[in-house]
Amino acid sequence: MRRRTFVKGVAVTSLLTLTATDAEARTRSKRINNRNILRGNEFFLDIDYTPVNITGKNAVATAINGQIPAPTLVWKEGETVTLHVTNHLKKTSSIHWHGIILPAGMDGVPGLSFDGIAPGETFTYTFKVRQHGTYWYHSHSGFQEQTGMYGAIIIQPKRKEPFAYDKDYVVLLSDWSDEKPETIYKKLKKMSHYYNFSRRTVGTFLDEVKEKGLANAFSDRKMWNQMRMNDRDLSDVTGYTYTFLMNGKNPATQFKALFNRGEKIRLRFVNASAMTFFDVRIPGLKMTVVAADGNHVKPLSIEEFRIGVAETYDVIVEPADHKAYAIFAQSIDRSGYAMGSFTPKTSMLAKAPAMDPKPVLTHTDMGMDMGQMDHGGGMKCGSGMMMSSKKDLEKDKYAKMESQRYPITQLPMKRGLQTTMKAVAPKYRLDDPGVGLRNNGRKVLTYADLKNRYSTRKAKKPDREIILHLTGNMERYMWSINGIKYADSKPLVFYYGERIRITFINDTMMNHPMHLHGMWSDLETGDDNHLVRKHTVIVQPGAKISYRVTVDARGAWAYHCHMLYHMAGMFRKVVVA
Repeated sequence: MRRRTFVKGVAVTSLLTLTATDAEARTRSKRINNRNILRGNEFFLDIDYTPVNITGKNAVATAINGQIPAPTLVWKEGETVTLHVTNHLKKTSSIHWHGIILPAGMDGVPGLSFDGIAPGETFTYTFKVRQHGTYWYHSHSGFQEQTGMYGAIIIQPKRKEPFAYDKDYVVLLSDWSDEKPETIYKKLKKMSHYYNFSRRTVGTFLDEVKEKGLANAFSDRKMWNQMRMNDRDLSDVTGYTYTFLMNGKNPATQFKALFNRGEKIRLRFVNASAMTFFDVRIPGLKMTVVAADGNHVKPLSIEEFRIGVAETYDVIVEPADHKAYAIFAQSIDRSGYAMGSFTPKTSMLAKAPAMDPKPVLTHTDMGMDMGQMDHGGGMKCGSGMMMSSKKDLEKDKYAKMESQRYPITQLPMKRGLQTTMKAVAPKYRLDDPGVGLRNNGRKVLTYADLKNRYSTRKAKKPDREIILHLTGNMERYMWSINGIKYADSKPLVFYYGERIRITFINDTMMNHPMHLHGMWSDLETGDDNHLVRKHTVIVQPGAKISYRVTVDARGAWAYHCHMLYHMAGMFRKVVVA
């Protein structure tokens, strides 16, 4: 089979109903330059089936106000917002306000927050906005997020921000398939590598022999085969079925962000995709990161960053030349890309740069400590295998994090058919940009680079710690936490007022973006004085990561991997008692 082409189509955001709020928003949009922006403190959102043509084929989306992406909502910190959401679908729906701190009953997760919005009914959300920054919203029902139910949220701050810019744009990334998501999931269950066309073949083996020699190439392949894994399993769902979008535009139709030379432009990146990690760069321009997941960080100049599903990053760029720059977001597996033009005029479009080579997973990604490996056994590392940087091998780099000791609450753990993978020596790899980005000659953002703009020196130390393993069976496409799928699990119990340290160990080969609803996750990056405040934390393959949560929100909350097709198993209910 060959990958279908996607450039024939025209991204269509059919507007079925034009509300008064829509019209008003379009005329009042000044500072934020994306179209379809709704401002104010009362909103009317309609969920309905919407005909689209994104790839050259007609399809039906589930869209909000008939738009993909849904309208950008602009709120003000300190105000109370009211959102009337009407469901015109034939099934229950919902909207979750991702990263927003609000009462549990307003969080929009059916079965936890409320019953969902039944067909034909309207649910009214209302809550006070207690933060500022860039966020997003999406359906939390079934696979509706995959079929178009997502949009950006911008919250304007009460106080002046500690950086300046002339104007800003939302850059919302997503993945679209003409296949029904139920079909995609069914195919993955039958054959987990259905969409992966980068698997090892006889041809790639011969290339490995040339590169490493016969013995090492054979040893490597034997090791991966024994583990029933493939070193090219980077994405479950790929560009074979996905068309990658930037603000609803495919690479042929291109999103365009206009600038005048010398302006400072804030780009608000949101990864609203269902299953795709993107590596983002603007060739010819450096980006200054000023916020992560809506929260200010110390400014950092970079050339590239990886944005996991559900994360947001705000960057400032200063174009010096009168030319079009490519806003280039290649998928982690290099099976495709989303792209827009950052340009002085709409008639001047950028050309796409070449995609980077397809990455190959290493032993580091499997959570193996190369210093402790038995090089006389079947896991000998091939001489040509791409290794991580020397930083990965520094044993004491995160010794302070490793040495922290808090009372550990033991949690149930099961091993068996559902847990065919295990990281034998997981390490903190905060300075590892991840597979495909190591040593690529560009300055790539890592979690180790992020520092809270404000001091966290006086933040309370954790009262206790829980350790959670992200587990799975790739071959059978089974996902779980501690070897227990959500349906068989008991809720995690947090206690109001405590500070809890959560450590994740990723026993799988996939990145997992873990999202705790209702409370902030203060990420440990090696500097306790500047813990980074996030709502979604990426746990790299074979690695571990820790963060701290102040339990300050009563109720029942969702806690899950944000990869849409992992979510059913890799999910927990959190009860704050």
